[in-house]
Amino acid sequence: MPGRTAFGCTQHSASVPGVKGVRLTHIGGPTMLIEAGGWRILTDPTFDPPGRRYTLTIGARGRKLTGPAVSAADVLPVHAVLLSHDTHPDNLDDAGRALLASADVVLTNPAAAARLGSGARGLHPWKRTELTAPDRPAITVTATPGRHGPPLSRWLTGAVTGFALQWSREDGDALWISGDTVPTAGVRSVADRLHVATAVLHLGAVRFPVSGPVRYSMTAREAVDLCRLLRPRTVVPVHYEGWTHFREGRAGIERAFARAPAEIRNCIRWPGLGVPIETAA
Repeated sequence: MPGRTAFGCTQHSASVPGVKGVRLTHIGGPTMLIEAGGWRILTDPTFDPPGRRYTLTIGARGRKLTGPAVSAADVLPVHAVLLSHDTHPDNLDDAGRALLASADVVLTNPAAAARLGSGARGLHPWKRTELTAPDRPAITVTATPGRHGPPLSRWLTGAVTGFALQWSREDGDALWISGDTVPTAGVRSVADRLHVATAVLHLGAVRFPVSGPVRYSMTAREAVDLCRLLRPRTVVPVHYEGWTHFREGRAGIERAFARAPAEIRNCIRWPGLGVPIETAA
């Protein structure tokens, strides 16, 4: 992959000019284009057309119902990809995998980096790396914990990671992408270790007939409970629609947040597919 963006694991980041606003464009599923300070950062690339059935894990299949709002060609250039995991096609499909070679750098979990090879950098939970470019403010990227299912399910679902982006250490505000995860002590510890201004939460309450009531991603009620700890200014729900294996769509999420306290209920933002929204951080 091209090496135009410099990066390296660091424990601290020098102060950098703050970014006034962040633009988020939801492309579909977990895929979002983050634009700030001249950076174009893409999460979990999925650009295959709808209609195909995929094997998601042992004994579980799913069909993609909705295609991307923006094509892979139109999303370029991409300076960095934040890939929560590479083991499921609803987070990295064939077209998304082909796009990785166009990015300056791919950040992901260590197991995925080993499979992807050159150009991918694996980050263990709470490890940091810094993205730098001559004409753009530096970004500190912190990997955050995740678990894509119940305890002891990693052998089945694979490793996952979330990501926190910080443009300035002066205010410490972070944009946090949860990745596909259920609530765990590690996920809840994000509230203790980061000041999350904007939380992009992967929801959908994923279940499969083969595993009964076991869930592999957050429910809306769990998201509300997590927001009680995080206290973000903005919550952006994603990855709850567009596939047959989601069990809780927008209506269920709206009901859960409608019952939440006002400081949580009023911070939710619904991104339209392909329609940018602006957030403070």
